[in-house]
Amino acid sequence: MSSPETELSRLGWREWTALPDLNIPLIKAKVDTGARSSALHAFMVDPYKRGGSHWIMFAIHPYQNRTDIIVECHSPVHDRRIVSDSGGHRNRRYVIKTQLVVGQKITMAELTLTNRDTMKFRMLLGRTAMRGQYLVDPQKSYLQGKPEIVAPLKQPD
Repeated sequence: MSSPETELSRLGWREWTALPDLNIPLIKAKVDTGARSSALHAFMVDPYKRGGSHWIMFAIHPYQNRTDIIVECHSPVHDRRIVSDSGGHRNRRYVIKTQLVVGQKITMAELTLTNRDTMKFRMLLGRTAMRGQYLVDPQKSYLQGKPEIVAPLKQPD
């Protein structure tokens, strides 16, 4: 008989992820069980309306130490929230809900948008996105391998 812990996938302290709805086939994420929410690097953030709904356009540098590669992303605005960063500074961020691929698992995750140019990782994977699915081994890295999803996925009906 297996325990619930043995049925969970293991993550290292950093993992490869993909965000197919945003046309980001590969991005490194720091796994942070101390952070409630997940955060995605964003700059040139520009809210707009589409068909009466609130949307957000933002740009991202998806690769560490590379500012020459830019991906323009568009997403419906899911929410706006006050978020505290690791230094205790509070700011209001846009929140999007998008498909997140880690290894072979695809889930919907909420991501706050913030400029992470000065941070080593362009994405932070917080505990809400991992809840009930993963155990974290802080001594390991990239336990899930690179996602193989490269195109946006059809939204479930």
